[in-house]
Amino acid sequence: MDKIADMLVMVKNGSAAKKDVVTSPYSKYKHAIAECLKKNGFLKAVNKKTGTSGFPVLELELVYTSKEPRVKFVKRISKPSRRMYFGTKDIRPVRNGYGLLVLSTPKGILDGNSARKEQVGGEALFKIW
Repeated sequence: MDKIADMLVMVKNGSAAKKDVVTSPYSKYKHAIAECLKKNGFLKAVNKKTGTSGFPVLELELVYTSKEPRVKFVKRISKPSRRMYFGTKDIRPVRNGYGLLVLSTPKGILDGNSARKEQVGGEALFKIW
């Protein structure tokens, strides 16, 4: 099962259902992805909390712009069955700059613009807009 895709679909479906907060099981990798989304304005806040079962959960606050959800579409690029890697020259703007490409690089989880500035490539995780 793809845990990252599950978290992204929870965010997308929560936005479509006009939820304020979405919770997902915690991992450091998901937390780094959520922080990248928060930095780029797709999430309002990211918190690590203890769930009802005693295990940690990631609490994600969703963003809305004039009652429209900020996250409308998510496309997973690299999957567990097929990994996709982008070099620095392969990184292009998503939806003419309105979207975001998230990569896992040697310098951590970065968005496409930061990866180009740092001149690093890596595994392309997903596109979001």
